[in-house]
Amino acid sequence: MRLLILSVCFFAFVNTNNAQDPWKITATKIDPSNYYGITVANGMLGIVSSPEAFKVKDVVLAGAYDLYGRGRVSNFIRSFNLLNMYMEIDGKRLANADVSNMKQSLDMRNANFTTSFDYKDVAIVSYTYYSLRQLPYSVLIDINITAKKSITLGNASVMEAPDALKEVQNYYNEIDRPHTTISLLTSTAKSPTGKLLMCASNSFIFSEPHGSEPRVIHEMWDNNMHLMKFAKKLAAGETYRYSVVGSSITSAHHDDPLNEAERLTIFAKLQGRDRLVEMHTKAWDELWSSDITIEGDPQSQQDVHSMLYHLYSFVREGAANSPSPMGLSGLGYNGHVFWDTELWMYPALLQMHPELAKGMVEYRFQRLDAAKRNAFGKGYRGAMFPWESAASGVEETPVWALSGPFEHHITACVAFAAWNYYAVTQDKNWLRERGWPILQSTADFWASRVERNGPGKFDIKNVVAADEWAENVDNNAFTNAAAKANLKYATEAAKILGITPDADWMQVANNIPVLKMPDGTTSEHASYKGEGIKQADVNLLSYPLKEITDPKQVKKDLDYYSVRVPNEGTPAMTQGIFALLYSRLGEPEKAFHFFKDAYVPNLNPPFNVIAETKGGTNPYFATGAGGILQAVINGFGGLEITSQGITQIKSSLPPGWKSLKITGVGPAKKTFIAK
Repeated sequence: MRLLILSVCFFAFVNTNNAQDPWKITATKIDPSNYYGITVANGMLGIVSSPEAFKVKDVVLAGAYDLYGRGRVSNFIRSFNLLNMYMEIDGKRLANADVSNMKQSLDMRNANFTTSFDYKDVAIVSYTYYSLRQLPYSVLIDINITAKKSITLGNASVMEAPDALKEVQNYYNEIDRPHTTISLLTSTAKSPTGKLLMCASNSFIFSEPHGSEPRVIHEMWDNNMHLMKFAKKLAAGETYRYSVVGSSITSAHHDDPLNEAERLTIFAKLQGRDRLVEMHTKAWDELWSSDITIEGDPQSQQDVHSMLYHLYSFVREGAANSPSPMGLSGLGYNGHVFWDTELWMYPALLQMHPELAKGMVEYRFQRLDAAKRNAFGKGYRGAMFPWESAASGVEETPVWALSGPFEHHITACVAFAAWNYYAVTQDKNWLRERGWPILQSTADFWASRVERNGPGKFDIKNVVAADEWAENVDNNAFTNAAAKANLKYATEAAKILGITPDADWMQVANNIPVLKMPDGTTSEHASYKGEGIKQADVNLLSYPLKEITDPKQVKKDLDYYSVRVPNEGTPAMTQGIFALLYSRLGEPEKAFHFFKDAYVPNLNPPFNVIAETKGGTNPYFATGAGGILQAVINGFGGLEITSQGITQIKSSLPPGWKSLKITGVGPAKKTFIAK
């Protein structure tokens, strides 16, 4: 257990780099042995950077799962790496050992990633890749070469299958039309069990007029890899640009993924490079109409933009997907969906872009029948959502993790998210068609889940707490309070819709206990004895559940539990809740300490990607980003979700912050300012 020395921590955090670009994160020292890639994504397709020239680490496609690897459960499947390339100059393959002045930069404003370097005294090279926001399954990479002397350039696009895929098939086709020639490099493979067909295709976009473009040659290397290449002579001082556009899709997304991958690539290619970039940039302009502006703290501004950028990158409008704790940055947590979505990532997105959050609730609605079957199997009524969810909505937690059978608060978290979508949007049609079925069936679950042990005593026994170090405990504070909120919101939704609510719901809600210690501190669970906690549990009763509203009780619980979180092994969002609550209590120094403590010790080089824990190595932890953004939006900014929409309450800004402006909030795109 730690004791907080706030003054030391505060000054350590304040004395950071004071000249940070609010929109760009740039690395000039690239150490491959200590490199954590950063992600460019469009809510469907994620590209993770690599320190090696012309390589990307991973291509991650949302919604593609198969049974393999960890825990006998579904896992995210690596997609074909359709952006890897190589370059030859005068017949010599370019390698990192031959380059100097390498710089990599993430442009968050325009959602692209650029690498640039000098190749000996021969050429200046740069390339930029995009996960195209307007085209969910398509990516683009731009390559620029400026020759310092006359050279012969050789360039290849390499299509490579990840090791887990099987029965790889490679194709190469050329389509000739009077106005264009299209070279298609295509691969397909089956997922590990054969459940899915994985497909990818790409094509060159040349800058020369049709008829003058280089000749493309196809080469087959082995079953898992093939390429297409071209050569070009450049004079000294000449700059040459070309692009590669590609698409990746599976049978989880389309009934005919092989042909569709090629059609999507052709569609993108014939838009042309300039139009693709223009439409991508316009789409991101619309996303950034909802922004957070911090005056007086450039480093926090950049950090907050990075968090918001990643959440925007991991979700897209119109897709019934929900992000995993690591979003589209890799295969962490098998790509599964937890409470991380509803309680941590969802609130920031709901307030900034309700249309993005809508798909996250739709993901749960489409799996409501699976949740009902899950409840039936455990002997309960209604719907019981799984702790880990993937494509089908069945329980995907590995058997050895007790959270699968026992971490029941996830069901209330799903209901809470559904209610909040209505609260923010006031969309009664949505409430009737989508929200009400979720709220009704989850309320029925809790009415059957409680144990009725006499008048006024409805216990919820044998759960894994939100603080997951507390396993198989009774009357966990967060579980009980979340269940009460679920029952109350279901009752309120019924009244809004003119439906008679089940009277038993409020009878149950009014008799679920929230336990106290002898000194009045809220007890985490029935057998809690003051031990260290993994993450916020009791404090969530103040925000977001509003079960505890008395400022004295909020402070009492906060002061007690905020010193019971160890320095290691705890997730980033915990300190985000502490920051939020201390800000609302008018203690800005403590709030700012916990704001920085939530993520600064978790940052990994060279792009300050957030790991789940202090010193952790599994970025990007979108859950933590969501929790920290709530500290900014709902703590420092004072925004509050009520049953009538979003309002602003009194809060306090960190020392040094002159103002905080939150723009584009809610359906009406309101602006809120805190000073």
